[in-house]
Amino acid sequence: MARAGAKRSTRKLKIARSLGVNLWGQAKSPFNKRKYKPGQHGPTSRGGNNSAYAQQMRAKQTLKGYYGNIGEKKFHKYYAEADNMKGDTPDNLIGLLERRLDAVVYRAKLAPTVFSSRQLINHGHIYVNGKRVKIPSYRVNPGDVITVSEKAKQMPLVVLALESGERNFCDYVNVDSANFTATFVRVPAFADVPYPVQMFPELVVEFYSR
Repeated sequence: MARAGAKRSTRKLKIARSLGVNLWGQAKSPFNKRKYKPGQHGPTSRGGNNSAYAQQMRAKQTLKGYYGNIGEKKFHKYYAEADNMKGDTPDNLIGLLERRLDAVVYRAKLAPTVFSSRQLINHGHIYVNGKRVKIPSYRVNPGDVITVSEKAKQMPLVVLALESGERNFCDYVNVDSANFTATFVRVPAFADVPYPVQMFPELVVEFYSR
């Protein structure tokens, strides 16, 4: 487990370093003190390319990274589906991402990171409406109840995540911490999601609709 944790930490740090932001709002992130990317250029690399394309690309990479670095093919499918839905495409895109099971487990604070959430799901520790689900991208519906295995209830990773004050619960996931249970109440709009950094889903839509 320690080795897996080290891999997740390395992966998270790599994503955050490439973007130069404290992507998940963690208190111990190195970007709380250093607001620029690492490397020989130091603070001079802060600005970068400010073209419309570069801004759209950065918005896409930031949103993808936040949800655990979703693959490009899968992420594009989310955009295409959001674009075909009624309503606002950026809101639709965020709603689809927030309905991922790994995102809901993370929002419920049943895991400290989206990467550990994904691992819990892959290892069979997460149930939806009483049925084990091993697919992190599984789409959760309003009213679905998420629970963890008896073994996971004893894991420090899960217990400490629930007790942590680093993140707040959101109003579209109702959590019963005592029973390690969460209910997905509704699909959120972009404005409802507690991102620790500014996201620009409208730029993501512009990127793919070029």
